[in-house]
Amino acid sequence: MRRIAITCALALLVTRPALAQEWTEYRSVRDGFQALFLGEPRVTETTWTSQTGFTLPARVYAVERGGERYSVTVADYTGIEELGKERARKCPAGAETCLGAAGLSGVGYWKHDTRGAPLYAASLFIKRDVKLTEMFWNQLYLVSGITLQLTSNVDASRTYAWVAMHEMKLYVAEATVPKGAPEPLLFVTGLGLLDTNGNETRYPTLYSHEIHGLREAPVPAR
Repeated sequence: MRRIAITCALALLVTRPALAQEWTEYRSVRDGFQALFLGEPRVTETTWTSQTGFTLPARVYAVERGGERYSVTVADYTGIEELGKERARKCPAGAETCLGAAGLSGVGYWKHDTRGAPLYAASLFIKRDVKLTEMFWNQLYLVSGITLQLTSNVDASRTYAWVAMHEMKLYVAEATVPKGAPEPLLFVTGLGLLDTNGNETRYPTLYSHEIHGLREAPVPAR
């Protein structure tokens, strides 16, 4: 993600120290990310339904304060290939729409589902009762992703979201603030991805889950 408005975030830290002290860095090595939250997030075990209907394990890390809501949802796609194979075995004879192939689509269409996961997650935001004000490609430490900004048609609250896929995990980071509240700069600029040792993930060239996550090409050296 672009490190937008870093200077503004630093100014916020300087001019409003009491508020800034409430923000703490949270690191989940298990799910490979770090973020700034207003205190310790509540962690909920749940499931994520993919675009083609696969049920995948997921966790939601969330904090709420008044009308502010901050969350990171992590959906684990590592087992989706086996789910695709299971689906294909149960397909009616000749039902190509659920069989897929071992090549581009993957058996049971698991590869297509995985490739489209960030776009699908982004589409779920747009289907809310909101006005989409911004949507563009972005990158976080050279990991390809999608950024969205939306305004609620119900209460005019604003939502800032970043969606990306890294090493078969889908990340959906979301911050919602009430109408008229400052942009959630600390949350937006505090996101990061971690490797299995808890170190920040940084690539010298662009990482794309459609290519590198599916091992269509070697992962860039970190």
